[in-house]
Amino acid sequence: MMDGFNLDSPLVCEGIIGDGCGGGRIFFAKESKLFVYDPTTQERNFLVKLSVIIKKISKNACVITLATDQKVYKYELSQMKIIDS
Repeated sequence: MMDGFNLDSPLVCEGIIGDGCGGGRIFFAKESKLFVYDPTTQERNFLVKLSVIIKKISKNACVITLATDQKVYKYELSQMKIIDS
């Protein structure tokens, strides 16, 4: 548990400091929306909304992978947009 987030949840992932983008922040999905939480400022920001429910998220460098029942989307943090679907 970190700042009330269950890091074992498939809808939560942590940005690793030094991995490229979003280090130290927590990324989480609620229904069809992706958010980021900054534990330093305690601010939560909306990033993107899909047209379907997000089932799982993961992060590698600047890309957050959003898995749904229908397909997998890739959200590029440095560009702040979906780059591959």
